[in-house]
Amino acid sequence: MNFQQLRSVREAVRRNFNLTEVAQVLHTSQPGVSRQIRELEQELGIELFIRVGKRLTGLTEPGSHVLPIIERLLVESGNLRKAGEEFATQNEGLLSIAATHSQARYALPEAVQDFRRQFPSVRLHIHQGSPRQIAQMLLEGEADVGIATEALADYPQLAALASYRWTHAVIAPPGHPVLAEPLTLQSLAKHPLITYDNGFTGRQRIDDAFTQAGVQADIALAAMDADVIKTYVQLGMGVGIVAGVAFEAERDTGLRAVDAGALFGINHTRLAVRRGSYLRRYVYAFIESFSPTLTREVVEAAVRADGAGSAPEPMAAQELVADAI
Repeated sequence: MNFQQLRSVREAVRRNFNLTEVAQVLHTSQPGVSRQIRELEQELGIELFIRVGKRLTGLTEPGSHVLPIIERLLVESGNLRKAGEEFATQNEGLLSIAATHSQARYALPEAVQDFRRQFPSVRLHIHQGSPRQIAQMLLEGEADVGIATEALADYPQLAALASYRWTHAVIAPPGHPVLAEPLTLQSLAKHPLITYDNGFTGRQRIDDAFTQAGVQADIALAAMDADVIKTYVQLGMGVGIVAGVAFEAERDTGLRAVDAGALFGINHTRLAVRRGSYLRRYVYAFIESFSPTLTREVVEAAVRADGAGSAPEPMAAQELVADAI
């Protein structure tokens, strides 16, 4: 039994049983992947995959039982490598962070600057994606840390810790009628709205608020990026709803903002790591720089826990402006 055999099985499942894609990921040939899988099956004395001719179409029942063990073995092999690197090169390595655009643009910069001052020899990779893409990157070991408001708490394999609270803001050009009257869901519904795409930056709270009030919202345009939303609001295409931290009065001089926390409630941005993963010292340092309540002790306890991770009550966004925004 060897790790290449285990990787072949794992990637076959991840790539929806497409051995051509598996071969590309593992930098080998398709016959080589098939051979690795067959050799492991022969050693274990069971068939792991359902086959139709030469094609793999699914996992057998024994395969479904064996797959989590394979996953754990490969995670632990990665942990062993990281543990060796920790002591061989304590302040060198790679920190891979996955975040949504809003987090990468508005929440991460100061934490990244602080981290670079502490660990100048550590290379940083920042990946951007949807919350579910971020979760997948964590599960597949492509990222050490994931940051998003949506989805991360839905995965039991991840320790998702609340890091800070924030509210939405309604934005419009100076003199817009929405700014001249009390802000209500009814007043917003009079105008075309421009806000986040489904699954991004608290969009579900926005939809739920209108639904629960029985008010029909006219979502004229949706985007993943707060800067895109602000651009179209400035063009006069509608009223914007963005994360409050995405509005910068000094920069967004062509817009005005009104806090909408009373309408859409408080959102929690979460920082997640994969349970059972070995985190190097500098990963803990970055996490605490991003969210001071998430000390090494808190994160270690969450990573070891069986259920959802717990952490101290997150700070409000305004409390974190100096530290994390």
